[in-house]
Amino acid sequence: MATVLIPLAEGFEELEAVTIIDLLRRADIEVITASLNGQTVTASRGTRVIADTSVDKVLEQDFDMVVLPGGLPGADHLDADDRIHRILQRAAENDRPIGAICAAPKVLASGGLLDHKKATAYPGVLDPQSLGTTQITDAAVQQDGNILTSRGPGTAMDFALEIIACLAGADKRDEVESALLRS
Repeated sequence: MATVLIPLAEGFEELEAVTIIDLLRRADIEVITASLNGQTVTASRGTRVIADTSVDKVLEQDFDMVVLPGGLPGADHLDADDRIHRILQRAAENDRPIGAICAAPKVLASGGLLDHKKATAYPGVLDPQSLGTTQITDAAVQQDGNILTSRGPGTAMDFALEIIACLAGADKRDEVESALLRS
């Protein structure tokens, strides 16, 4: 079974995080949520979530994928945390997929993980002037190699389904999507 780490920082976007967690678990993917500080994390609109563990406790673990939810100031807190950057660098060095949605692609950009990649994010989050080798797109979901990015809350379901396809295959993605009655 694939394992995915989803770090949760104060001010994360609840629609993104919960949608991703829910859909991945429907696909029988093990999701571990980890808080930066303490176990209870307050999202951008006041929803309180109890994380499975803390970042400190999973710092040396390997995961099949790391996915960062966006939201502000959540993405800023992720970006300011050296532990998150260490986890992301280790995932990149091990050729593991990394995902980020909404404002969270800024964390990948500041860690150099978007260099020479196509990426998308919430409008205005990624500065094309400072990311000369990154091609910023307006796609709902953009995959380039092991980097998967998405635009925002409205694209969270598409993003989660692409994560499922990446980790469990197109058939599992289609199975989960079919049960959602999206069309």
